[in-house]
Amino acid sequence: MCTLAQAQSLTVQGKVVSKTDGEPIIGATIIETNQTANGTITNIDGEFTLSVAQGSELTISYIGFKTVNVKAQASLSITLEEESEMLQEIVVTGYTTQRKADLTGAISVVSMDEIAKQNENNPIKALQGRVPGMNITADGNPSGNTTVRIRGIGTLNNNDPLYIIDGVPTKSGMHELNGNDIESIQVLKDAASASIYGSRAANGVIIITTKKGKEGQVKINFDASVAASMYTNKMEVLNTEEYGRAMWQAYVNEGQDPNTNALGYKYNWGYDSNGYPQLNGISMSKYLDSANTVPAADTDWFDETTRTGVIQQYNVSVSNGSEKGSSFFSLGYYKNLGIIKDSDFERFSARMNSSYNLIGKVLTVGEHFTLNRTSEVQAPGGFLQNVLQFNPSLPVHDINGEYAGPVGGYPDRENPVARLERNSDNRYTYWRMFGDAYINLNPFKGFNVRSTFGLDYAQKSQRIFTYPITEGNVANDKNAVEAKQEHWTKWMWNAIATYNLEIGKHRGDAMIGMELNREDDIHFSGYKEDYAILTPDYMWPDAGSGTAQAYGAGEGYSLVSFFGKLNYTYDDKYLFSVTVRRDGSSRFGKNNRYATFPSVSLGWRLNREKFMQNLTWIDDLKIRGSWGQTGNQEISNIARYTIYVPNYGVTESGGQSYGTSYDIAGTNGGSILQSGFKRNQIGNDNIKWETTTQTNLGLDFSLFKQSLYGSFDWFYKKTTDILVQMAGIAAMGEGSSQWINAGEMKNMGVELNLGYRNQTSFGLKYDLNANVSTYRNEITKLPATVAANGTFGGNGVQSVIGHANGSQVGYVADGIFKSQEEVDNHATQEGAGVGRIRWRDLDNNGIINEKDQKWIYDPTPAFSYGLNIYLEYKNFDLTMFWQGVQGVDVISDLKKETDLWSGLNIGFLNKGKRVLDAWSPTNPNSDIPALSRSDINNEKRVSTYFVENGSFLKLRNIQIGYNVPKAFSQKLKMDRLRFYVSAQNLLTIKSKEFTGVDPENANYGYPIPMNLTFGVNVGF
Repeated sequence: MCTLAQAQSLTVQGKVVSKTDGEPIIGATIIETNQTANGTITNIDGEFTLSVAQGSELTISYIGFKTVNVKAQASLSITLEEESEMLQEIVVTGYTTQRKADLTGAISVVSMDEIAKQNENNPIKALQGRVPGMNITADGNPSGNTTVRIRGIGTLNNNDPLYIIDGVPTKSGMHELNGNDIESIQVLKDAASASIYGSRAANGVIIITTKKGKEGQVKINFDASVAASMYTNKMEVLNTEEYGRAMWQAYVNEGQDPNTNALGYKYNWGYDSNGYPQLNGISMSKYLDSANTVPAADTDWFDETTRTGVIQQYNVSVSNGSEKGSSFFSLGYYKNLGIIKDSDFERFSARMNSSYNLIGKVLTVGEHFTLNRTSEVQAPGGFLQNVLQFNPSLPVHDINGEYAGPVGGYPDRENPVARLERNSDNRYTYWRMFGDAYINLNPFKGFNVRSTFGLDYAQKSQRIFTYPITEGNVANDKNAVEAKQEHWTKWMWNAIATYNLEIGKHRGDAMIGMELNREDDIHFSGYKEDYAILTPDYMWPDAGSGTAQAYGAGEGYSLVSFFGKLNYTYDDKYLFSVTVRRDGSSRFGKNNRYATFPSVSLGWRLNREKFMQNLTWIDDLKIRGSWGQTGNQEISNIARYTIYVPNYGVTESGGQSYGTSYDIAGTNGGSILQSGFKRNQIGNDNIKWETTTQTNLGLDFSLFKQSLYGSFDWFYKKTTDILVQMAGIAAMGEGSSQWINAGEMKNMGVELNLGYRNQTSFGLKYDLNANVSTYRNEITKLPATVAANGTFGGNGVQSVIGHANGSQVGYVADGIFKSQEEVDNHATQEGAGVGRIRWRDLDNNGIINEKDQKWIYDPTPAFSYGLNIYLEYKNFDLTMFWQGVQGVDVISDLKKETDLWSGLNIGFLNKGKRVLDAWSPTNPNSDIPALSRSDINNEKRVSTYFVENGSFLKLRNIQIGYNVPKAFSQKLKMDRLRFYVSAQNLLTIKSKEFTGVDPENANYGYPIPMNLTFGVNVGF
């Protein structure tokens, strides 16, 4: 038997080398096919030894090389071919494409496989933490709206990047785009990359390319998922008993009788042996109103107004391609029931991309077209704050089943549940058509002419209902509706000629083109009051019988652009690129309508040099540098004009007229007067483009057979001629504000991306990728009156020049006065007392006043980072993505609700549970100020007490997937079958100094939920 076993085995000795240079490949994996437990890796000389069964097959693989299968033999020499896709990867860079190896600018290419795993409605939101230098903020609203900033705040105006979708520019609406239709995303960060889009590229450019059909069989893909959204954290507020205890403490701290309260609380209290107030018991009136209809309750308003949300997503696509052309068609549906009741977002999407070769590949026509319908009910503005403040002793309904509201001494606030119901009909419907049609002529090799017409049309309709409020003190019988229509029409046309040439070691391409852009926006609405029937079916303006009003306006602008670009490469070693773009905008006056935006960049691939040839562990090493300018014209369409408005007014009963109506007869009466005009702003034909000049130095590398890879960038970005609206002096009269070029700002930062991928001898593949970035922002120039008015920072106390945009000045909270002796020995401070916040006397003059303020808040984080972990073993895969922000200040307005009884100077609002730990004679070690019914110490002022460390690390996504073996899926007539379960925002690690709930959403934004998703991917 032993002899038989020995005869059936085979010892294989072999060597694995690279086809490119014949060098041995260290760490290549050799396994017996279909026997993953039996394997080995190559040594430093690329050699291996493995015992396998006679007649078996070996699988040889290595990161960056094509996997091969060979029949087992006693001696083997194996050559692996490098993956050409990794070396020749094509990147869309602006009107054209380039090999990734030839890039000289700072461009981040996003993995769509990773984005797809996050199941985000908005594909841009899924980039959060994945691109160094790109900061994305969002709350948990169902539509997925986000704010995107690339390399910091670059201007005092609009800082949104420019999006290019299949060549068509737009500035917004990414949550309306179906992420499943996207093929690739590139982020152009430096001026050399973005300057080809000079007119609107100062804030960076995000290029999105959608999917198209590929040559081969018809492919059908179906994806479906369902997710549950729920809270992982929430602010703990007082219940009815706790509220009563805290209110008692506030009364006795001021020497007042707590039984004089107007809320129906009754206290049994006295003094202990030390003379300190002592609470013995609390009771409440059975009913809170004199009519005995509103019973006392213990309501958790947070639970009453929230729910477990449900997210559904379904997508199906069909693609096909042949020598005659290609086509791609998809349908998508997304529905998110938000975690706040009666809030939701729904999207239907359809996409059709096609191309046809009319004369071989000499003449091609094609189109990209998408039609989306979105619908949403947004949570009412300030809603969460109302929920947290509404008193817990009030019930949801009175004894008659009607919504209960504030009665007696309770503050005027709408019943949160009733407010949600009244808001639930305020749904908008938004239709968007986005796409382009093109014709492409390729008469001979290397020369190409393409002309594209693009359209971005959107239409939004909504009715905003005002229903009667029936609750208690806030009752209002007014009913009305405003019916609104808004239309946005944007079109573009361009013509572009390119020529590519390769001779020996020389390779280059040139491009010239022109482009026209036009946008026209209109909106109008009708308002009517007094309806006989209060239902959405009836409440149209025609049906109302009361006051009627009409509104409407229209505006637009035009852009014309001429541009050219030249790329040159010598011997794949020396890279050069130059771009020039000239733009003209109707937003600027005739004196400065046009501006020119140039850029230049260089690259050097050191690994191609002879003196680097012996360093075989270096696959690619490229140094690059760039300089360029981009423009910004994101101001009002009418900024350059002198504007007069009628503001027609009517004389009221007191005889006083408003607006621009004139009492021509001098009778000081009458219902309708002559209308005049007033000036709103002074025009300026000299305003010109903001210009951002950016320098970038970078390094790209790939080492150890493309196992270790990454990039590093340093940038310096300065924006000049920032447009600001300057207020005129009083002597200039009414409407003397004027747009001028008067500001400057700079940003400087670094970005690092580092990854490592490999696989173990037993078949575990892994890819670890991390990025970190940091930048510093500074306003360097502003008119003195603008710099000190607090609009861009400084709170109107100090000039913001020399500080980051949004920085704030305030008082320094220096702890709590713990004894009268501390009060007596401190500087003169109005409102000082035991248990009160002590303000630091910064100028040491013995008086606390406005001069005792300093810079206390900088919104710029120390650094941001992300970590992506991918593991694959056999048919299972695991993905984890972590994202964090370190060293960032947040101003917690929420702390006024959790720490101060009189923070809003409105009595009897609910508070957070932290007030239960406030300072008192029996709790002398607390750092929370004593509860007080009056804010004589002005503790709600801007101070370090509300500035907290908002650092956090979040597990953005974790997903476990299983790919059904092809042998089984093919029996089901499927090419691919995959199941997965994932969780988003599963874990948050936050700073111990942060007292709130979620440092990413520190105040009253829509809460960010945790989503648990189950899904399936099917391919035919």
